[in-house]
Amino acid sequence: MSSDIKRATGLLVVEVVNSNPNGDPDRESDPRQRPNGIGEISPVSFKRKLRDLLEDHNSLFFQNLPDEYKQNDTRYNILESRGRNRNAIKSEMSNDIENFDQDAFLKSEFVNKYWDARVFGNTFLEEKANKGFIKSGVVQFGVGVSISPVEIIRHTNTNKAGVQEGKNAGMAPLAFRIVEHGVYLMPFFVNPNYAGKTGCTAKDIELLKLLIPQSYDLNRSAIRPDIRIRHAWYIEHLNALGSCPDHLLLEALTPTRINNSKNPSTTWAEYEDKTTLPNSIRNRVGAVTDLVM
Repeated sequence: MSSDIKRATGLLVVEVVNSNPNGDPDRESDPRQRPNGIGEISPVSFKRKLRDLLEDHNSLFFQNLPDEYKQNDTRYNILESRGRNRNAIKSEMSNDIENFDQDAFLKSEFVNKYWDARVFGNTFLEEKANKGFIKSGVVQFGVGVSISPVEIIRHTNTNKAGVQEGKNAGMAPLAFRIVEHGVYLMPFFVNPNYAGKTGCTAKDIELLKLLIPQSYDLNRSAIRPDIRIRHAWYIEHLNALGSCPDHLLLEALTPTRINNSKNPSTTWAEYEDKTTLPNSIRNRVGAVTDLVM
């Protein structure tokens, strides 16, 4: 399986406009922000968008997938689903838990059912013979961080009906919390070294590439109406171990602030976009694709 998957380096360039890309539960759902003002998007938050998009097999997205996915829909369920039943999932794995065998595991119902477990890894195999199973997945997303500090705007939501009986009728004080504008960078990495452990296939990775461009467009909400993936770079290496250091690729495609401004931005026009790799780097990798194009 690992031989079918190419090592790859990815970079999402995400523009946030009057939206909350990832609320912080420790700060009353404020957009995530570091003490220096830099905004954050957690990998868990982004992967949740991908999982929610794929989980609904009746959605327009799923119904418009290539037939190879629609006709094998039982392979594209979500392990980390909302309200999951851990006991039921462990029951599916019961034959493997007592006498763990890697070859048998790769053919098991568990592997052939859950797309996200094959791609991102899982946290269920933690007991008995399976405690030695590698849980890391083939694909890892890094933390998304804004290029510049972000300005957070807080307003009170109003409602014709009372929000809480007898208190602040019709108002939710400071409930509307958004980033005015920000450009975030989220790296991701495809590592075929783990494919033989999780059962991930090249088709699973191709599906990931179809999901990424739609992750925000098809997951809009009242507090997240306008998040734009400007670029979703996907760079394949020339060999399984990597033909170019990841950091060189990421740095080469990172937009920069015009005039090196350190203030929060207000529009995309304040950034110098990067759309090509320098020849010295381009010659060290294979296909370079922008998944949103």
